[in-house]
Amino acid sequence: MGDSSEAKRVRHAASGRIMVPNTGIELPLNLDLSRRDILKIAGYGSLAAFIAACGGGSPGSSGSANVTAKGGSVSIGSNASDPGVKKGLADIVSAFTSANGGTKVRVNTVDHGTFQNTITSYLGGTPEDVFTWFSGHRMRFFASKGLVAPIDDVWSSVKGNFTEGFAASVKGDDGHVYAVPTDYYPWAVFYRKDVFAAGNYKVPTNWDDFKSLCAQMKKDGLIPLAFADKDGWPAQGTFDIINLRLNGYDFHIELLTGKQKWTDSRVTSVFKKWSEITQYYSPAFAGLKWEQGADQLLRKQAGMMVFGLFISDEFTASGSKADLDQLDFFPFPDLGTQYDAEKALDAPIDVFMMSKKSPTLGADSGQAKAFLEFMAKGSTQSIYWQSSPGSIPTAKDTDTSQFPALTQKAVQIVSNAKRITQFFDRDSRPDYAGPDGMQGFLLKYLSNPSGSTSSLQGQMQSFWDSLPPE
Repeated sequence: MGDSSEAKRVRHAASGRIMVPNTGIELPLNLDLSRRDILKIAGYGSLAAFIAACGGGSPGSSGSANVTAKGGSVSIGSNASDPGVKKGLADIVSAFTSANGGTKVRVNTVDHGTFQNTITSYLGGTPEDVFTWFSGHRMRFFASKGLVAPIDDVWSSVKGNFTEGFAASVKGDDGHVYAVPTDYYPWAVFYRKDVFAAGNYKVPTNWDDFKSLCAQMKKDGLIPLAFADKDGWPAQGTFDIINLRLNGYDFHIELLTGKQKWTDSRVTSVFKKWSEITQYYSPAFAGLKWEQGADQLLRKQAGMMVFGLFISDEFTASGSKADLDQLDFFPFPDLGTQYDAEKALDAPIDVFMMSKKSPTLGADSGQAKAFLEFMAKGSTQSIYWQSSPGSIPTAKDTDTSQFPALTQKAVQIVSNAKRITQFFDRDSRPDYAGPDGMQGFLLKYLSNPSGSTSSLQGQMQSFWDSLPPE
């Protein structure tokens, strides 16, 4: 990290590892940097983690794409509607157009929540050639429905640039590959270091200390926990982590996939535990978008926020570098159960997929596959990361020397977790996770968190039972 840019360029040129095939473009891939054995967790669905060691695999197995499709056109359906991620994708499109012989790229950007809630009808209608989406159950669900195309040939070209954990995360139930993983991010409790220093606040490690800190922040005139749930999905992150800490990974995953009942007393215990902190939430949270909650933290109006690392995107978009430098986080506190040792957390993986019913794709999928191969490069993912620092690149050949302390810490928190989940709306079926299902149920719960949840849980189970078989 102490080398000058010129020294790095000369060193990498000497190693012959910086030329992108077919473009004449030199890129600082840093493949001869020592690997950090990050994310050494057993494989996907073992449930240990999706992300195995970053090492393993020689420099020669880099995912540099052998792109043969030049020019032409490709369309992209995108949920990257927030400023940072939208710019990141725009920069990638510009780089791809240049590198791929002037390919014309059309991007259809839809509000993130709307895109997520209408994805089934979107894929069944007239979708774009490729689209942004998520790993986990959500990816496998649409693969099993025949709404997305397998991309085994693309994966064959780029698989050397990914760990086994990432490779497992993009396989469907039939064993075919359906996506290219591009980034991931952990969920944790975020705060500003300067706010903690000013209030002489200490990072809590257990539930009682967490509640005491919330109470003190409220006395000090802060919103203890910034919370914004207009889009429905943010609340799912808190349900996930409390259920994981209270009842463990196995029960959580079985609950989200219908193997356990929503009327179970263990679900009741989650709602009861959650009710102990809801009094510390932002006023009128049901009408706030997540960016507004993040802004409360940014503006020092709130003390903490349970959220994903992409909260840093809002700090980048609406704040300054000085604000971003103050952003920090800690793991969700222990609840005093046997499952605390799992250190489980949500760490979703974002992907790009190829639709099966795009009216413009037809028999020629060359440009779409060329774009997917382009997305598999560390240099490409780094372009996105520059505008969206909350999205950690997945490719092995990413120049990790550019990562700031916050990103390095995010990598470490995932490596310490013995159990990794995607996120409620990715680990459960989409028709249950959406606004007619869990999103609506959680808003109903949050409107009266101190009341009995027996009736609500009955409604949750009845709704699950009413859904058609997957």
